[in-house]
Amino acid sequence: MQQQLNNVARVYAESLFELAEAAGGMSVVQDIGAQFAGFAEIIRADRTFSEFLRTPTVDTGSREETLKRALTGRISDLLLRFVLIVNRKRRGGALVSIEAAYDALVQERLGKVEVDVWTAGPLSPDAVRAIQARVSAAIGKDAVLHAYTEPAMIGGIKLRIGDS
Repeated sequence: MQQQLNNVARVYAESLFELAEAAGGMSVVQDIGAQFAGFAEIIRADRTFSEFLRTPTVDTGSREETLKRALTGRISDLLLRFVLIVNRKRRGGALVSIEAAYDALVQERLGKVEVDVWTAGPLSPDAVRAIQARVSAAIGKDAVLHAYTEPAMIGGIKLRIGDS
């Protein structure tokens, strides 16, 4: 089921990416990405709003009107139209996954890859730069590092490159 959701999210993300690119190139793609990331953060932070987007008990038309009132003027018309289409297709619960897939597409196009790094203790800025340089050299892409502390680790380092 999760793989199916990832595939659906990727298809929607690719469609939005193509629309944004056609509307103005990579600057529009990145602007849409920033707006979408902010919107996804609101969805993640507000459990009630997240449920509102996914529940089948709310009529699609009513949800659309609410989304229009809440988002008009706050996000671009392109992103708003996209969110409304996702709503009409009853995929509102997938918006966070779609945003993650969109971000991955943007990073891929920019030649970047997200890298999560876990260590037993916090990393110094120099250690972060060193890990970033070594990972970038090894994979041939600009690594965007996200460092996390996992106290249960005895030592060493754990990496997750991309979404795998």
